[in-house]
Amino acid sequence: MMSRLPQWIRRPQLTRLSGAVLFAAASAVWAGAATAENHEEIIKSHGYSFYGDLKYPADYPHFDYVNPDAPKGGEISVARPSALDSMNPYNGKGRAGLFSIMHYEGVLGRAPSYVAAPADVYAEYYCLLCETLEYPADKSWVIFNMRKNARFSDGSPVTAHDVVFSHNFYLDGGLKSAADNIRKRVIGVEALDDYTVKFSFADGIPRRSLIASAGNGPIWSKAWFEKTGVKMSDDWRGDNLPIGSGPYKIVTEDLTRSIVLERVEDYWGEDLPFNIGRNNFDRIRQEIITDDTASFQGFKTGLYTFRQETDSRKWAVDYDFPKVQNGYIVKKELPDGAPPIPTGIIFNLGSEVLKDKRVRQAIAQMFNFEWTNESLQYGLFKQRVSFSQDTPLMAVGKPEGAELALLKSLGDVVPDELLTQDAVVPHTSRATRLLDRTNRRAASDLLDAAGWTVVDGKRRNAAGDLLKINFLFNSSSGPTLSAVIENFVSNLGAIGIDATLEKVDGSQYTARERDRDYDLLFDQYAPILGSGTGLLQYYGSDSAAFSLFNPAGLASPLVDAIIDASLNSETSEAEDTAIMALDRALRYELFMIPVWYNDSFWVSYYDMYEHPENMPAYALGHLDFWWYNAEKAQKLRDAGVLR
Repeated sequence: MMSRLPQWIRRPQLTRLSGAVLFAAASAVWAGAATAENHEEIIKSHGYSFYGDLKYPADYPHFDYVNPDAPKGGEISVARPSALDSMNPYNGKGRAGLFSIMHYEGVLGRAPSYVAAPADVYAEYYCLLCETLEYPADKSWVIFNMRKNARFSDGSPVTAHDVVFSHNFYLDGGLKSAADNIRKRVIGVEALDDYTVKFSFADGIPRRSLIASAGNGPIWSKAWFEKTGVKMSDDWRGDNLPIGSGPYKIVTEDLTRSIVLERVEDYWGEDLPFNIGRNNFDRIRQEIITDDTASFQGFKTGLYTFRQETDSRKWAVDYDFPKVQNGYIVKKELPDGAPPIPTGIIFNLGSEVLKDKRVRQAIAQMFNFEWTNESLQYGLFKQRVSFSQDTPLMAVGKPEGAELALLKSLGDVVPDELLTQDAVVPHTSRATRLLDRTNRRAASDLLDAAGWTVVDGKRRNAAGDLLKINFLFNSSSGPTLSAVIENFVSNLGAIGIDATLEKVDGSQYTARERDRDYDLLFDQYAPILGSGTGLLQYYGSDSAAFSLFNPAGLASPLVDAIIDASLNSETSEAEDTAIMALDRALRYELFMIPVWYNDSFWVSYYDMYEHPENMPAYALGHLDFWWYNAEKAQKLRDAGVLR
């Protein structure tokens, strides 16, 4: 397996750049600094980072990792392995996918995967719809100076009034957790003129993420919504699908079959340095195939042409078919420099039986990673420990130095054991048998102590109630994951828990997940590389009862206090300390059983796509900066390989 790229060479907060590099980076940001009449220092720049350090200067020609001469043309097609029932991801009413938002742009640029671009740095944002931004040193407001040539796909200009409209439109009907978060922090948005927009921020709150968040929201056409009467509460389809200003527009959106995007021929931002070497395909197509086995067969027959594999069994044994053997399909591992997504078995902390941490600990003991990896996953994975896995931010051992001092400063919300014990790590199990006897005994002892004793082979409390656990599972998941969960549920039964695995289709799964109608499910949170207000939606208490990003319903005063400390940090060293403490606290709270991770992207594709030799650390980028080789594609057609 390919080794991981060095992850931190491009993250200034962690690498501590040399004085010469820091001076150069700072000069690029501060070159436009001005002084207002009240002597308030105003920073004017082509991009933004919280500490003022940007890799790319104002006159950058393109991002370092792209091919500036990449040809335009061709189609790339991918598959979605689960059902869709909406093209509006903002109101929380249905399940919409990535392709429903790719045609929208923000004032600050981002990649099609809706993470910030460029992909070779962390937490740096560069102007796209804006030409420059300006803000005071205390970050109490930001002004975006818009590009006057920016256009929506219907040819109408993108103005400051569209930015104001989009902000308010989202607040009126967008996801409650996100909208509430914005209202607390943004106290005013106004168009100073047609191409100048100002965001003002509340006093007495951390400045972290405010400017980046203000610039990252989707910008919609005010005139289009006023003309059509479409509302945020509507499902956006057909004539009700809002236009965007991005390099692609949606031309097909049949949620039972496929979504197709086509490149906008006269895209306004084509020649911007931000876009050079990017947006190279004429068409991007997504086939919707809700069964993973059928999806893999579709790839083999050419129904779609690029597949990112997540099933270890398929990767290990199922790619030995003629198109791979003959070189028509490339099978490749590409390094992934980002920390892995924290995927795992999630506890619903609102479930009465799971409020006792000892019960959660007992259940966690019954997941056998070693047997699962060797018997079902061909030994291809590593066990995830941390929310900042394989980074210097990962908590290790007992807290020391600045981290210990921070935790002590937070007072009574920090339990004594967090100060004196090693960071929580998953238990180990024997790989030779599914039911590890040592862990079984440990789990049984925990349940006994929690008052759930064995009566006639089943766990009951003093009132005689059964210990029942429901595991909600999406039936469109691959067979390997299904086998993993089935064996885990079997282990729960072995210690007397009345555990039920309930497989439901994608639509039912979405509805029940949002209603928190489960005890356990397989889901994910966000990896943590640094601080930001997004941490509040994933891990904070205020929105825990309804946040779609917090399926466990985690609401912890300990976690809240550490997030606040991270948001208030004024140096990269203080931020790193707080994030390490946050990782320690999240693992202590035990709202997820960590499972496995892969430090590479497993990809396979018909041999007509190419990518940069030096891939960036933070993105695979196949829909972003890869390109199409027409000569290779013609050879595949001549051989009868392509449909």
